[in-house]
Order: sequence, then C-alpha cells, then structure tokens
Amino acid sequence: MSRIEIKNLTKSFKEDVVLSGIDLDVPQGSTLVLFGPSGAGKTVLLRCIAGAIEQDSGDVLLGGANVSDVLPEHRGIGMAFQNFALFPHMSAHDNIASPLTARKKTVDQIREGVEAVARLLKIDHVLDHTPKALSNGQKQRTALARALVSEPKVLLLDDPLRNVDAKLRFEMRLELPRLLSDQGATVIYVTQDYREAMALGDRIAVLDGGHIIQNGTPEEIYRKPATINIAKLFGDPTINLLDVVPISDATGVYAMLSDQRIQLDPGLASYAGKHCVLGLRPEALSFTDASDGVPVTIEAETPFNEKSVTLVTTLRKREILLSRPSGTPAPASGTAHITIDPSDAVLFDRETGLRIDPNGNNQAAERAA
Repeated sequence: MSRIEIKNLTKSFKEDVVLSGIDLDVPQGSTLVLFGPSGAGKTVLLRCIAGAIEQDSGDVLLGGANVSDVLPEHRGIGMAFQNFALFPHMSAHDNIASPLTARKKTVDQIREGVEAVARLLKIDHVLDHTPKALSNGQKQRTALARALVSEPKVLLLDDPLRNVDAKLRFEMRLELPRLLSDQGATVIYVTQDYREAMALGDRIAVLDGGHIIQNGTPEEIYRKPATINIAKLFGDPTINLLDVVPISDATGVYAMLSDQRIQLDPGLASYAGKHCVLGLRPEALSFTDASDGVPVTIEAETPFNEKSVTLVTTLRKREILLSRPSGTPAPASGTAHITIDPSDAVLFDRETGLRIDPNGNNQAAERAA
C-alpha cells in the first residue's frame, strides 16, 4: 500500500506562489522523476509530501490514506535531501543505521543492512568516519544509504547523486533502478539532469512555474515535448528550432528549408500559413548522397567520445546541428545534403510555445497525474 497521490496541492511563501494546483499519481512500485529547472519548486513539493513543511491547501495520500495532518515521523517515508542532514557526532555507519536502530533491529540485522547498502554505494571503506571527515560525494551517498537501508515503501530522493563523481554517477544510474525495483518502493526522484531522468523514471513529471507542465514516459517527453522549453531541456546537443510557415496543397503539408520541402504530418494542415517553430533532433538528421536532400554548408565538426556533432548552415544561413555515432562516415567540409525523417519532426506554435498535435489535441500542458 504505497501509492502516492497528490491532489490540488498549493504552497506559497508570502506573495511567492511556489506550487499551484499540483496533481500527481505515482502507482505502487513505480518511480516518478520530478524534473525541472532550479527554483521550480521540486524540493518544496518533496518536503510537503514528507510533512517537513505544510502545504497551504490540497491533500497528500499514501496508500489511499490522507496523511496531510500526520506528523513526518509517522508517514513511513525514506528521505534523502540535498543538504545531507547527517548527525555530525555519529559515524557514517551509525548515520546509515539510525532508521534500523529506531526500529529496534538486532545487531546482526543492522550490520548486514548497513554493509550491504554501503557496498552498493561504494562507501564501505568510510563507515567509521564522521561527516566532517567525508567528502561531499561521500556525505551524499551516506544520506542516500540511510534512506535506502530500511527498505521503506515510499522513497523521496532529492537529487541524491548531485555531488557524486561522474563515473559513480553513471554506475548508479544503472544500479539504482534495479535496487528500487527489488525493494518494491514507490519513488519520487528529483533531478535536473535529463540523462538521469530518462534512465531512472518510469514516468517524468516536468515542473516549472509552479505547475506540472507535462507528465509522461521518458520517450513521450523526449519525442513529443509539450512545449519548446521542455524540448530544449532534453537532449545534448539541444534540439534544432527553426521558424517556419507550413504550406498545405494537394501534395500534403510541408515546410521549406533551403528551398526543399520538409514533409509534415497531414494532420497539421490547419496550421498552414501560421507562424510556427519546427523542432528537429540532431540525431534525427543525417547526411545523404541524394541530390533531393536539403542543401547545406558544413561549418564545423566537434568529435566526442561516442558521437560527432556537425554544424551546418542552410542557404539562408540558418544553423542546424547533426549528431551521429563516432566513426560513421560523413563529409567533413564544403557543401552537402541532409535528409530529415518527417516522423521525427515536431511542430510548435510560435506564439504560445506549445507543441501542435497532428491529432488535433493542441492544448498545452498536461497538468495532471
């Protein structure tokens, strides 16, 4: 019984409205990633769920029971927040063990539980250290270990890998989903790292301006972002955004790029003649030998370990980025042609910034569970 439900939750600090009408539903045993820019209210929402601060209105339900008036210590939630909140006079071992000690577990149960989670997080060699002797990354992992050790049914994790080095962060992106699945916990995980969000979440809720702007699977968020701002938050290199005016005729719906037609979904015909923004993911573009491709001029190429990114310009000097796996053959300079898969094109309303749905659902944000 660990389903998390948030119903119409609001929270303000004086005149500053931080959260407005938040609705979320996190099914039992699933992981929801709460994603958004700094200052969006992600930590405030977690603290309302935990009971650390009181919402102005709305309800928090855990397992179907309204816990809005229940004290934090009686909500049965495991928490790891950005500020670590470690007991300074206790060793890392005793900090991690504190939830088990409070539950009066045996000495053997405490030792086994602490050592197991410490090995996973690679802090078993500093268990006898006090917090002042730990690096920030070790403190962060100690706080995460403390949240995990008692295998709570509800976990609130506030950017728990933020201060961890890149190698361990990558490893934990692989290990954490398995661990959370094994525990059967219902998790809300806060991060500003889109890769982490894509790797860890069954669903991603994008919080901005006090509202849930979009709530969907990682694939939905990436391929069908609700707004231009969300499109820009996901992906490296960032999405190409080009001002266009769609055209509709007997051949279909299309936009013009370097005097070539870019076919669009027929369902977008109602936006013909309107000012829009065409979104093209760099990895959805590729070089082609076909002369009917979009003519471009290659300006620069930047190699990365796993991919190469090429900057090209159109006939009218609009810049476009292409991304391809390293080692994939491609022209290095001069003129070339690129091809675009229409199924990868996303169209936005330039005035509102909202994605235009070919199926006619051109409403903005999915502000729901």
